[in-house]
Amino acid sequence: MKIGKPFQKGQSGNPGGRPKVVAEVKELAREHTAEAIQTLVSIMSNPKSAPAARVSAANALLDRGYGRPQQHITGKGGPHFVARLPDVAKSAEEWEASVQSTPSCPHYSKPSQQN
Repeated sequence: MKIGKPFQKGQSGNPGGRPKVVAEVKELAREHTAEAIQTLVSIMSNPKSAPAARVSAANALLDRGYGRPQQHITGKGGPHFVARLPDVAKSAEEWEASVQSTPSCPHYSKPSQQN
């Protein structure tokens, strides 16, 4: 098994394209769209249906009619990645002072002066 780029530049890894069977299956499924929608509506409207089935049918109808709702990422509880680009220091002392005052570097310590 070759690792990396198994195809030469300009050569397709799938020269035949998407299999025709996929398109045929989609077409067959789409022929039953109206009946599928009616089934979802009847499940959703039937008070004898299980509540989970009714909610699932309602969600399926809404997703198909309006699209799935956007998933907002709040970032709460997860790691935060912030890149802090330092200003250019004019001297080694200025650089040391800026590094020591940075809270993201708690383990940095000033090298000991040896005479």
